[in-house]
Amino acid sequence: MALKTTLEQLTSVQTAIAASENALEVGKGDKRLVRQRLETLYSREERLRARYDVEQGSGGIAFNVGVPRRF
Repeated sequence: MALKTTLEQLTSVQTAIAASENALEVGKGDKRLVRQRLETLYSREERLRARYDVEQGSGGIAFNVGVPRRF
């Protein structure tokens, strides 16, 4: 079994979130269980988004720290 890339994992999590949200809308299953699952999925999605942003070089503000030169 090959390891999934961060983007593939993120896509899987977002698909699961959509399915869980749809289940809440139509009232399938135990709503309490679905809400707990959604909280877990949202947390996982947040971590994967942060990791993906870092991998893509868009993880936020980057500071260019260097040693000042003397002229």
